[in-house]
Amino acid sequence: MFKFSLYLLIFTILAIFLLPFFYTVSAYELNPQKILLSPSFEHIMGTDRLGRDVFARILVGGQTSLIIGFLAASFSSFLGLIIGITAGYFKGNIDKTITIIIDLFLTFPTFFLLLALVSYIEANAVILIFVISITGWMGMSRMIRSESFAIGNKPYIKALKLANVSNIKIVLKYFAPLLAPIFLISFSFGVAGAILAESGLSFLGLGVNPPQMSWGSLLSDGKSVMDIAWWVSFFAGLMIFIITFCLIQISDYLQHIANKKEVLK
Repeated sequence: MFKFSLYLLIFTILAIFLLPFFYTVSAYELNPQKILLSPSFEHIMGTDRLGRDVFARILVGGQTSLIIGFLAASFSSFLGLIIGITAGYFKGNIDKTITIIIDLFLTFPTFFLLLALVSYIEANAVILIFVISITGWMGMSRMIRSESFAIGNKPYIKALKLANVSNIKIVLKYFAPLLAPIFLISFSFGVAGAILAESGLSFLGLGVNPPQMSWGSLLSDGKSVMDIAWWVSFFAGLMIFIITFCLIQISDYLQHIANKKEVLK
């Protein structure tokens, strides 16, 4: 399942970013003569209520969703990594302060915190990346903090500190390799979560604004005609499912490998 998920994820991402060079149908062109056409050879995913080609819009919207998802997950993961290592390495008052901040953020349900932030800011891709990043780092930081705490208590780390080896060198040379599996697992979950968060906000009309589009906004566009034109929403939802399914399967596999290594130790 891991190889299948990995290959499917790579194939889907490459298709979304490369097919627009070959499939040159406009994602924005309105055509009153082609309103709500069902999937056919001419329009393989049909057309929407304004006569626009759904397949072209899936490709363009997919680029927006994937860019937001991967960038937001990258920023939140690195933020969580830095905060988690800082808390687990220095301990003491620094750890207590960071733990309080993490618990404070976790007090609020993440999606409602997203809604609260976006409702006061005019959303665009950059804003969504920023907002999803600052609401998605807590899980990573807690896992990294816990593991960093354990690594910091190892005898050789204490010996390095007594030898006045620089903190940056200790973290990069000894902490980073041990924390890499946790980071990759959390990152893959984070990408799936960021894509779902962006899709949810766009579905509610709080995401990207027209003429920009994402899979979430395409889902929202099709909800008013779902009973007569299932394809308008179906394919956007299918793409969200494929990407998140693949990422979760990959994350589960990485977690399984990490757990086996822990058992062997």
